[in-house]
Order: sequence, then structure tokens, then C-alpha cells
Amino acid sequence: MQWYEELFRDYGKKYDKESFAQGTAGECDFIEKEIACNKGLRILDIGCGTGRHALELARRGYEVVGIDLSESLLARAKEKAAAQNLRIDFRKHDARALPFSNEFDLAIMLCEGAFPLMETDEMNYRILRGAVAALRPGGKLIFTTLNGLFPLFHPLSEFFAADRKEGNAEYGDHSFDLMTFRDHNTTTVVDDRGHKKKLRCNERYYVPCEITWLLTTLGFNKIDMFGARLGAFSRGDKLTTGDFEMLVIAVK
Repeated sequence: MQWYEELFRDYGKKYDKESFAQGTAGECDFIEKEIACNKGLRILDIGCGTGRHALELARRGYEVVGIDLSESLLARAKEKAAAQNLRIDFRKHDARALPFSNEFDLAIMLCEGAFPLMETDEMNYRILRGAVAALRPGGKLIFTTLNGLFPLFHPLSEFFAADRKEGNAEYGDHSFDLMTFRDHNTTTVVDDRGHKKKLRCNERYYVPCEITWLLTTLGFNKIDMFGARLGAFSRGDKLTTGDFEMLVIAVK
């Protein structure tokens, strides 16, 4: 079992309380603006987790399919949907092998949903390849990923220490590899059952030119990148070395 599979097992309720999960409404405002509030569009949420974006978009009248590898997070998503009387098609799928072809007008993959958590670059590539295959011609992909420019100028250990919140996951023992642009770290969480987990993780950071090359080779015609600010995505935020995440918008 990979670290991300173990991390998200029995973690749905705690996940919803993490600081990085608190910007849902503002992020959905941006998504709506990007699709001109067209309720006729079909949306795929890749790595939907507990369904926070899928739920908010469904509440606003959109048809959403949410996929995730974690049965635990999907169970939490279905529980929340039922409590709010929302009809959302949540399915268990591996983002590296999406079964869709020309079915969606928009795909979203936010807060590192699947990409770039995979253990090899090839696996991350397969996620993007599946996303483009799922989109209809003219469809749009909106996702966030870790900004490889950030750790070149800022120690990751200091960033995570400053961002630490009581009750949230804790990150330490960072080792950023300049040859692979992967951060190896120890992530410590207490799951919904009260069990403490200490996991050795690694995540891939991408520089803008890599993202541009990957998406161009997959057939995207227009690619834009911006700084990703929690709950306040905007095309007005130029990507800088001070942005921990980048917001990517690509049109097929």
C-alpha cells in the first residue's frame, strides 16, 4: 500500500477539518466563472476526496461525477451528499486508469487530487492523459499542483512549520531532491478512529515549463498558469516563486 492510500484510510472527517480544505466556496466561484455558469456542462472531479468541490457545484445546479481511489473518502462524500439531499455520481476509480472518453466539458483536480502524489513521473503523466481523454473537444481542465519554483527559494520545513494548525496533519523531516524535484517528508496524522499514523511520503513539485510541455504533448491548445491562493483563485495572480501551489487552466 502506497503512503497516500494509507494516509486517506479512515480520514474523511479529519480531512474536512484540514486548513487546506477550507476554501471550497471561493474556488467554486472561480470554476463557475471559468465556465460562464453554464449549468448544461458535465463536470468530472478527479481525486474528489470527501467531495467538497463536487458537493458545492452540485448544490449550485451542476452535474458532477466524482472519482477517487479511497473508499474511506468516498464513503464520507456519499454520506455528506445524502445528508444534503444532493445527487452526485461518486465512483471508485484509479486516476491513472480513467475509463472515460469524450464525456465531460470540464475536469477539475484540486488540492493535489491524485496529481502529483504518484510515486513516478510516468504515473502522474497517465493521470493527465486520462483527464484529456475524458474531455470533449474544447473541454477545459482546471487543476492545482505543487510549484517547483517555491522550494528553490523557500525551505519547505519553515513553510510547513509556519502553516501548522492544531489538530491538522504535521509535516517534518523534509528532504527536497533537486535531481527529481521530489520532497521526501514524514507526515503524521491522527485518523477518524483516533489512531496515530506516521508515514514516509514523497510528492513531486513541477516547474511551469514542465507542465506546459506535458499538457502540450497531450494535445491541449491553450495553457495558462497562475498562483493558487486558498479559496481565492484568480487569473489576476501572476505565478511567482512565492506561490506554494500553481493553478493551471488548459483547454483541449
